[in-house]
Amino acid sequence: MTIYCDESGGLNAGAMTFAAVMLTPEAAADIHKRFRGVTGLRGELKGSRISVVERAYLLELFDRAGGRAWVAVAERDTLAKNADGTMPSDLALYGALLNSAVGHWLPETGGVCTDVVIDDGRYDPKILSHVRAEIQAGLGQWGRASLADSKRSDGVQIADVIANSLFNIAVKSPRAARIERIIEPMLASKAIRVAEQTRVP
Repeated sequence: MTIYCDESGGLNAGAMTFAAVMLTPEAAADIHKRFRGVTGLRGELKGSRISVVERAYLLELFDRAGGRAWVAVAERDTLAKNADGTMPSDLALYGALLNSAVGHWLPETGGVCTDVVIDDGRYDPKILSHVRAEIQAGLGQWGRASLADSKRSDGVQIADVIANSLFNIAVKSPRAARIERIIEPMLASKAIRVAEQTRVP
C-alpha cells in the first residue's frame, strides 16, 4: 500500500488540514481514469477547483475502491500558542499535522512495506527534504518516503481533495454543509478518520 499526502489551507485562512490517504497506485490511477472519463476534467485535480457534485463523485469512487484516510486538522481558534504567546509557524504546524496523519497509519500497516508520498509543492525542496527524512526515520525498514509533484501523482491529487474537503468544513465555508453531507457516511464507516491537532509539540 501507498500513503499519499497533501495539505490544505493555513493558519492565515483559519485552519490547516493534512490528509494521509491509503490506496494502491493502481486504485488511484483507476479512480482518476473513471473520474476524468465521466467529468472531462483536464489538468491537475484540485479540491479548490471542482464543483461539489464532482467532489461527491470522486469521493464515492474513492470509497468504492476501498480507499481510507487519516486527516489531521488544526483550527486557528483552538490551537495553543507558543510559550512566548505567538502562534506556531506555518512550517511547524505542517510538520505536526504530517506526523499526526502519517503516524496514525503506521501502527495499522501491520509491518507491511509502506511507501509515503508527500506533495512537494508547499515549501522549498531543502525544507521538504528534512520533512521526508523525518518520515523515513519513522518508517525504518518498512517503507520509503518520497516527494512528488502533485501534477504527476494520482494519489496526491486525491489527498488534496480530501484535505480540502475537511478544510472547508473546518472554516465553515459556504460549501461546508454540503461537503459535510458528502463525507458523513465515510466518517461513520471510518473510511475517513479525523485527528484534531490543538497544539504543536
